[in-house]
Amino acid sequence: MKILLDAMGGDNAPDANIKGAVKAIEQIDAEVILIGNKDIINSRIKELYGKDDISEISNRLSIHHTTETIEMVDIPTQAIKRKKDSSMVVGFNMLKQGEGDVFISAGNSGALLTGATLLIGRIKGIDRPALAGILPSYKSRLVLMDCGSNTNCKPINLLQFAQMATIYLRNTFGNEHPTVGLLNIGTEETKGNELTKESYHLLKEKAEELDINFVGNVEGRDAFNGKLDILVTDGFTGNVFLKAVEGLGKFVKRTLTESLKKNMLSKLAAIPALPAINRFKKTVDYKEYGGALFLGVKKPVVKAHGSSDEKLFEFTIKQAEQFVKNKTVDHMIEEFEKVKTVEKSDLINEANSTNLE
Repeated sequence: MKILLDAMGGDNAPDANIKGAVKAIEQIDAEVILIGNKDIINSRIKELYGKDDISEISNRLSIHHTTETIEMVDIPTQAIKRKKDSSMVVGFNMLKQGEGDVFISAGNSGALLTGATLLIGRIKGIDRPALAGILPSYKSRLVLMDCGSNTNCKPINLLQFAQMATIYLRNTFGNEHPTVGLLNIGTEETKGNELTKESYHLLKEKAEELDINFVGNVEGRDAFNGKLDILVTDGFTGNVFLKAVEGLGKFVKRTLTESLKKNMLSKLAAIPALPAINRFKKTVDYKEYGGALFLGVKKPVVKAHGSSDEKLFEFTIKQAEQFVKNKTVDHMIEEFEKVKTVEKSDLINEANSTNLE
């Protein structure tokens, strides 16, 4: 297996990318190919590890040289079309041509999503691919979809997000009937805006046909109680929700740490509780769960957090290896070929009839 890593993408590139790859390579069976400017990468390897070439660290690490980088300020579509020798575009082309099995980038989100859709292509039957973020939940995990790729959605999109996330959990974690909730401001069927109300109707109507275990509307405060496996929403709301959760997690960890270090008495009292405290910190640390999977395209693509440090790159690389091993994309292609998915025309007719009632 070959994992393609955009070495130039992210706020902390290339150091965090390199360090994450070096740490991950000790824990995985795959090769990791760092895509980016060879001179820059090798100079950082010399500074960080005292080696002249990355292959001296591991024979499963290598560099694919590129001359351009897509910056965070670049306009996505223009960047993908014009920067042909950028680490991101080259990475997508290598993935498409079979020179790698999965592509990871922490770079420009819009460019990554545009490139994945244009260069890799959508799975037949899927209207819009979406980012599936994995978050901690009580004694479990929560898949948030969409967490940032589609800011404007239609009911068909939320329905297919539920389908894709269900297929992902079923084939990756063996959860045959993952529970699906629709993020809303209340649990009642009549709550929410037009998108959530129409999406609720479609999910309820098509749940049995599409084998979706839909449990209804879910308020944000109930998302992490361990009863929910998938939380469906549009990309704008999902991204706000995701970053609020990340921020809250940081606040809780920081406040807890400061409280325990406040004085000598609190420090002494914390000693017996350190194992439990460390387990708690690990549970709420979003870095432990890797990047967001871009579900709905024909090859495995993973979006790492833009501010990823070496730890998050390490976990994202390990996550990507499992993504490939479990053949998630292959299963999704098969499922959408055999599952009787809902046609757009059917949805339009249903939405119109709902509005007339």
